[in-house]
This record gives sequence, C-alpha cells and structure tokens, in this order.
Amino acid sequence: QVQLVESGGGLVQAGGSLRLSCAASGRTFSSVGMGWFRQAPGKEREFVSGISWSGGSTSYADSVKGRFTISRDNAKNTVYLQMISLKPEDTAVYYCAAAYGRSWYGSRTLKEVYDYWGQGTQVTVSS
Repeated sequence: QVQLVESGGGLVQAGGSLRLSCAASGRTFSSVGMGWFRQAPGKEREFVSGISWSGGSTSYADSVKGRFTISRDNAKNTVYLQMISLKPEDTAVYYCAAAYGRSWYGSRTLKEVYDYWGQGTQVTVSS
C-alpha cells in the first residue's frame, strides 16, 4: 500500500503562486510515474501534469503549460507542483496519484493507470 498526502493548497489572488507537495509513505516510492490531477466543482477530474520515476520525462496539460512545473525528490519521497501565474480557472481540488504499471508511459493522462490517490488539497484563485 502507498499513502499519498497532499499539502500546500490555499487561497491566492490571480497572478499569484503556490507550491503543492505530495508526500508518499508505505510501499517503496519507486513508482513508474506520478501525476497531478484536479477537479473543479461539477467537472470531471482532469490531468494536470505527470513525471517519471527518474524525473526525466514530464508532461503537462495545455492549460498549465508554461505556468506549472512538476518535480520529484525520491530521497524525500515527495512530488511537487510549482504553480505560478495562477488564474481563477485553476481553482479546484488537486490530487496526486502514483502509478506502478509501465502502461503509464503511454497513458499518463488517464486516471485509470494510476494505482493510488491522495485525498486532495484545495486551491482557490480569486480574481
């Protein structure tokens, strides 16, 4: 089992920044890939960003490209999501997730390839 705990969410004005963290415990942190998703009220959970175990492969949703940066520190069992130039449309609950199957490489944007999920952290961006 893997436990994922997100932190770092909060209320910020448009144009501001936040850094989300996702701390993993339990099973070894050598997941194939980690991802960040978000879910706004009344909307489907959507892919935001993903990173491979080595950190050498990252990907982003078009809506956050150039504003969000994903990184991971395997020594600390933690994944980060640095968010800058935040917009009101970024308001959502942000979830981190861990994938242990190699299918992640070809399907990292799909919720179904992730094996474990955190409880989420709320990000609210005011205009």
